[in-house]
Amino acid sequence: MTHVPEGHPRYLSLKYREKIAEGVKKGLTAVEGIAAHGRGETFDYILGERTHRFAWEAERAAVSLMLLSKHPVISVNGNVAALIPEEIIKLSESLNAILEVNIFHFSHERVLRIKEEIESYGGKILADLDATLKGLESARRMVSSKGIFIADTVLVPLEDGDRCEILKRNGKKVITIDLNPLSRTSRMADITIVDNIVRAVPNMIKISEELSSYSKKELEDVLASYDNRKSLAQSVEVIRDYLTEIAEKILRGE
Repeated sequence: MTHVPEGHPRYLSLKYREKIAEGVKKGLTAVEGIAAHGRGETFDYILGERTHRFAWEAERAAVSLMLLSKHPVISVNGNVAALIPEEIIKLSESLNAILEVNIFHFSHERVLRIKEEIESYGGKILADLDATLKGLESARRMVSSKGIFIADTVLVPLEDGDRCEILKRNGKKVITIDLNPLSRTSRMADITIVDNIVRAVPNMIKISEELSSYSKKELEDVLASYDNRKSLAQSVEVIRDYLTEIAEKILRGE
């Protein structure tokens, strides 16, 4: 952190805001990515800025699905590269999953910058974008023939609903990390992790260390016990209860 002391009550939030701002300066993150980050930060605030049980269960299910998959891929955009480059590399290695650059606000320069950023931390990432997802008009249609195009499961953190729909239409399982449980992506994905990506990915790394020793049957049992609709409903209930509690405190003058 450049300006904010670690003792500041909003230190972590401000730390990640600076990472996003630095990502814009480095050419990793689109300016629009600042707004996307802020929207997620709002939901995180009213979720208490912590990993809830429903999110932890979603993270376990996501790791199980990735470990069961034959060709899992993790999609990386500018915000991911700016916020958690080391962690996303470690997760890909722990799950034996391919990393691939995929961005909405497209430029060849940004693709290259993201690739170079991940490689600067020792990671490997696909960025050839030599195939097309049919049915998608945005730049996210451009994918690697060795990655998302042939993937059976795709982890798409910080996603947009259009690609989620097309990925599913192409027979792929979709895992998303999305702090907004009301979004189209959250409601369309097979597994929705309603958690901040800066917590979710480290959690998934820890979970993968545990589940890597599980048999196929045990992983299938973890996955079978997960209910995405129930998880989403629980996240909305947590938001409702938090706002109700705050409203009551305001009325009491606290």
